Amino acid sequence: MALKKPLPSFTTLTLLCITTLSLLASLTSSRFITPSHTSLLDVSSSIQQTNQILSFNPKNNNLLEASNYNNQQQKTQFNPISNSSSPFTLLLHPRETLLNEHHKDYKNLIFSRLARDSARVNSLNTKLQLALNNIKKSDLHPTQTELQQLDLSTPVSSGTGQGSGEYFTRLGVGQPEKPYYMVLDTGSDVNWIQCKPCSDCYQQSDPIYDPTTSSTYGPLTCEAQQCQALEISACRNGKCLYQVSYGDGSFTVGEFVTETVSFGSGSVNRVAIGCGHDNEGLFVGAAGLLGLGGGALSLTSQIKASSFSYCLVDRDSAKSSTLEFNSARPSDSVTAPMLKNQKLDTFYYVQLTGMSVGGEMVNVPPEIFETDQSTGGGVIIDSGTAVTRLQSQAYESVRDAFKRLTQNLRSAEGVAIFDTCYDLSSLRSVRVPTVSFHFGNDRVWDLPAKNYLIPVDSDGTFCFAFAPTSSSLSIIGNVQQQGTRVSFDIANSLVGFSPNKC
Repeated sequence: MALKKPLPSFTTLTLLCITTLSLLASLTSSRFITPSHTSLLDVSSSIQQTNQILSFNPKNNNLLEASNYNNQQQKTQFNPISNSSSPFTLLLHPRETLLNEHHKDYKNLIFSRLARDSARVNSLNTKLQLALNNIKKSDLHPTQTELQQLDLSTPVSSGTGQGSGEYFTRLGVGQPEKPYYMVLDTGSDVNWIQCKPCSDCYQQSDPIYDPTTSSTYGPLTCEAQQCQALEISACRNGKCLYQVSYGDGSFTVGEFVTETVSFGSGSVNRVAIGCGHDNEGLFVGAAGLLGLGGGALSLTSQIKASSFSYCLVDRDSAKSSTLEFNSARPSDSVTAPMLKNQKLDTFYYVQLTGMSVGGEMVNVPPEIFETDQSTGGGVIIDSGTAVTRLQSQAYESVRDAFKRLTQNLRSAEGVAIFDTCYDLSSLRSVRVPTVSFHFGNDRVWDLPAKNYLIPVDSDGTFCFAFAPTSSSLSIIGNVQQQGTRVSFDIANSLVGFSPNKC
């Protein structure tokens, strides 16, 4: 005769119910997410990096980079790059590997980054508003009053002492050439370098460029085509003067000249650059700026590059990555149409059709992302902006979708521009819903978790790294681009995104 199993006790049933309810609650918090629509965040590794970057010694890295540059020069005979299809590569470095700013803790470092980021976004919006309103200055030094009369989304404030520029590269200027660290900037066209004699120069890592030591230095006349292409210029004693204002109160002023620029595998003669004698605020640490925008005076336009690409490493990493010109786009790239605003050819607009969280499309009206020539609306890719800015309606929809699918995580107070934060101090790793950008023809760029859930201290507080903007312009920033090779196929008007191609 079969033995009857004893009935479960009341206590056992109670425990079973509690366990079941807990499981259901856990499933409810991620009820629409399949494993393929989640991304693993390595919490422990991220926190460890926050400590390592604070103790990193940039001086050692600078010496190593200088040694590598000099060794490369000894091995390579320099020849002018005469064919625009010739590929060449430069190394890229995050800001913290070149500058020791002595932050007392990681949270202080984050606040410093976000202050620079706000100045950067102000600068881009100012540039856009000037273009939309067809405002051009024929003389130097536009006043703060003139700038503030524009209807800007945020107030103009001084960038002095903050410094800007998040990624640097090293190239040669002059003949004989001397190496300089330059800021990489896809949101600017004019290339410039701090130049002796200085009426006002900020601190930089390399010696100030001295034009009297170069045999290829050549001032441009006021009638030169390059001078005529400047947005702000003046003519004094027959020489072309330039000014670039960045909208955050900082600017560079000097002579507009031509000079030889060297890349390690070759050099280009007569590149138009600014020889800046008065440089205020700006890019502390770097000698100047490498403009990679879409305008006629950018380096990419002057050397007639058919394409360029970069991969931005994590800013808390001591590693370097590369900036490549005329290299083939990776075959696994997620591509999107590259669009242009006829009133401002500097920015690289991308045709974004929507966003998804955890595999579900977020409800955002398509016109939010559409490029509008009259209002400046649309989405641009920018190397200098850190945190992706989305129009408020789009941001709130994306944020709310993410919060709905992360109810199982312990929330934390907001930090600075971040209003959605979590306390992950008790976790070594966690799976979170994947955030994705969608382009035409079902092309999807899935972001890794570390590109949208970032540490803001060394104690385990992580924040959702997007921010709202009241501006019509949305910006895909470098936090979201980290670890992805972003290719600008100028010849075919395409932008490509290739994860893990650094």
